[in-house]
Amino acid sequence: MLGFLPPFVRGVIAGLLLVINTLFWCALLLLLSLVKLLLPFAAIRRGIDPVLNAIATAWIACNSGWMRLTQRTTWDVQGVEGLAYRGWYLVNANHQSWVDIFVLQHTMNRRIPLLKFFLKQQLIYVPVIGLAWWALDFPFMKRHSKADLRKNPALRGQDRETTRRACEKFALVPTSVMNFAEGTRFTAAKHQGQSSPYRHLLKPKAGALALALDAMGEKFQSLIDVTIVYPEGVPSFWDFLCGRTTRVMLRAREVPIPAELGRGDYEADSAFRGSFHRWLAELWAFKDAQIETLLASAKTRG
Repeated sequence: MLGFLPPFVRGVIAGLLLVINTLFWCALLLLLSLVKLLLPFAAIRRGIDPVLNAIATAWIACNSGWMRLTQRTTWDVQGVEGLAYRGWYLVNANHQSWVDIFVLQHTMNRRIPLLKFFLKQQLIYVPVIGLAWWALDFPFMKRHSKADLRKNPALRGQDRETTRRACEKFALVPTSVMNFAEGTRFTAAKHQGQSSPYRHLLKPKAGALALALDAMGEKFQSLIDVTIVYPEGVPSFWDFLCGRTTRVMLRAREVPIPAELGRGDYEADSAFRGSFHRWLAELWAFKDAQIETLLASAKTRG
């Protein structure tokens, strides 16, 4: 509707609408989360958590509203039609930009339960939204260097315990546990620095997926493997707000989770760890080839 406006003006309008939308819904979210904090009982949580998730779902729906108002993006989305809104999913995607999160939320909202992300510990300090993530029980993970882990191996257990506690909460209401297996956003420099064997992806990290499966593997119906492609190039968040992201391609597929991958010790069992890495490598090889195909088809269409 506002696509005729200059990109800068659209960016300002979209940014203002995002801020207003976030402040409104986060105020309700934090108010209810105080009740959960003061009355930390399972019965209270079972009653309040669905309401908190509904508030977050409404926030996402309103974000989709300002996106439709200010942008002319063509959404080429396949594979989300048969997903179930009730149940538990483990979701995995490639990661290129902060825009990925809005793309996932826009395309998956009300098709599967609310996406819950593994977040870096520092993100809890993001104004307003950091508290919202805390209220929604998003797990905050600390990043430890290899040198720190060598000095203090006990640090490895911190993320495992964080994941276990978060998954105990996720098990109470249907949830989609989201993970970017690359662990960071793709850049050409990172790709070259780690000598990635993939053309369009960084090497996947299995740790967070393995921890989630270990904590609640029997709950997950399947893994939803998502591939995101920006045919005109990866946008910055400001580019996205300004409506310069004219096309987004997304492909989703349900992948069965091998039963044996939910019953092993990733840290201590080398054979199990090898099996997990081989399974993830197969997913990544498929995704890399899929990205190549999507980019080629987009180029053919012009």
